[in-house]
Amino acid sequence: MRELLVISCVLLVGCDTVRSTTDRLLGRDEAAAEATPAAVETAPAEAESSAYIQPATATANWTGAKTTIAGLGDPSTPGRWMQTPLVDSEVTARVVVPKTGAQAYITLVPASGPETGGSRLSLDAMRALLVPFDQLVEVEVYAN
Repeated sequence: MRELLVISCVLLVGCDTVRSTTDRLLGRDEAAAEATPAAVETAPAEAESSAYIQPATATANWTGAKTTIAGLGDPSTPGRWMQTPLVDSEVTARVVVPKTGAQAYITLVPASGPETGGSRLSLDAMRALLVPFDQLVEVEVYAN
């Protein structure tokens, strides 16, 4: 039985997936970079630098805190966002749950409706704010 365990460990250590994971964990990426041939590169460096898109640096049109009631938005949309009628363009803001004190930086996405209307939080944002998915929650939004 011990021999079987030793043999399986030896075979597992030889696996490329395990080796690459341990290399990353132990900081041995330089050896892997040297072993990669230069002909493998498929895209020029210019294409890589232009692929990065700078986020918009828009600011909200208020200072201080605004209060809104938020529920769960579309759970299939990834990211940490809140659809809210408080903003006219996408902006990052600090969102605080006054009841618990939990806070997170979230991207505010404009939504149609009156400014006093409710908001919708992403699944990731609700996890970051430590609020239950099945309840409405009062949040304070700080623009700056």
